[in-house]
Amino acid sequence: MKTSPNTRPWRFAPLAAACALTAAPAWATNGMNMEGYGPVSSGMGGASQAIDHGTAAMAQNPATLALMAPGARMDLALGVLGPKVSSTMAGFPTADSSGTSYVMPAFGYARRNGALTYGLGVFAQGGMGTEYGANTFMAGGSGAPVRSELGVGRVLLPIAYQVNPSLAVGATIDLMWAGLDMRMAASGAQLGQMVTAASGNLAQALPALGGAPWARIDFSNSSDFSGAASSTGWAAKVGVLYSVSPLLRVGASYHTKSSLKDMKTSATGASMSATGGFVDTGRITVVDFQWPATTAIGVSWQATPDVLVAADVKNIAWSSVMSDFKLRYDSAGMGGSVSFALPQNWKDQTVLNLGLAYAVNPALTLRAGVNLADNPIPDAFVNPLFPATVERHLMFGLGYKFSPVSEFNIAVTVAPTTTVTNGQGVVVTHKQTNAQLMYTHRF
Repeated sequence: MKTSPNTRPWRFAPLAAACALTAAPAWATNGMNMEGYGPVSSGMGGASQAIDHGTAAMAQNPATLALMAPGARMDLALGVLGPKVSSTMAGFPTADSSGTSYVMPAFGYARRNGALTYGLGVFAQGGMGTEYGANTFMAGGSGAPVRSELGVGRVLLPIAYQVNPSLAVGATIDLMWAGLDMRMAASGAQLGQMVTAASGNLAQALPALGGAPWARIDFSNSSDFSGAASSTGWAAKVGVLYSVSPLLRVGASYHTKSSLKDMKTSATGASMSATGGFVDTGRITVVDFQWPATTAIGVSWQATPDVLVAADVKNIAWSSVMSDFKLRYDSAGMGGSVSFALPQNWKDQTVLNLGLAYAVNPALTLRAGVNLADNPIPDAFVNPLFPATVERHLMFGLGYKFSPVSEFNIAVTVAPTTTVTNGQGVVVTHKQTNAQLMYTHRF
């Protein structure tokens, strides 16, 4: 879609800047969290705290690993996040994001010896991004595309212990990584409003850049699984599972806030540019990006020999990690640095997971559920690059056992369209169709 030169798209470059600077932390399921982990849980609305759903328990309530039978199991999984995002600004053609498919592989292995279960897992926490063309209002007149993509993953080391026939406990140590790509456009004036500190020759250049029709900050690579800016760190979780009776279980877990290092590019892995031929290379640092603590409690009820019902409630503490989003650019060319900050003011989020499973026969199980959440982002801060606006998820799945040692599960999530008008008057629509597949082999 083309934009008439008479509409002067750089007038709306401040909007693009605000969108890009919020892109890193904003995801689109339950805030930045996936709506469910593993197709068994996802097929039941994301309920996970008190059901047996394989090694995906490592990512949710590790105590439920104690529900597995003696021996070992290996799960190979693949998730596909399929967002469809469009943004509309008065006087401009609708900008459609071409970022419509994000792949997230996962692996889990667990072994139960007596009362002790242990293992290893690699899970994508989630993944999403948006891609807007150079001819959309999102490019701010810069003549280059804008994009953002965030990925966060974990290597999990779980342990679960059956204390007695009614009580099991579990815990994990999570080794984390995070990666971010971002290509943003802004007017020089808007970029200047985001500056919190500057030094050296770059500081001296900022007044001149403040009058530029557009300015850009770019750091991006071609990898689907790692960003130009990256970091590592750790987190942990603990869980408990209590069997009130053979038919009724209660589970709960607590995930700690992450301890990630600042995400950084290489010394020349980022660039700043502006109207008139200004170009500089340097390093971007994303300052203190963290994953929030999560508290969850759930129940499962074997209503009949063939019907299992489950429900969870989660609280995700976004407010403790999403007050501000901060970047620092360190010049490798002209020297000096500049720091940016943008208020986020995310709220804590409550998520309700409801699901059921119906065993048609010993081989086939059908599942369905809903995932309901409030939007943690105030409307004024919702942005077209990463609109975390989805609140409802309809989820379906099935499992089929080929033999006592071989099984396949699949889940599909449909998130209906949400429409939000942000503080700059941009109307953002967003819907999703997601899928998770998993093959299980028991030893």
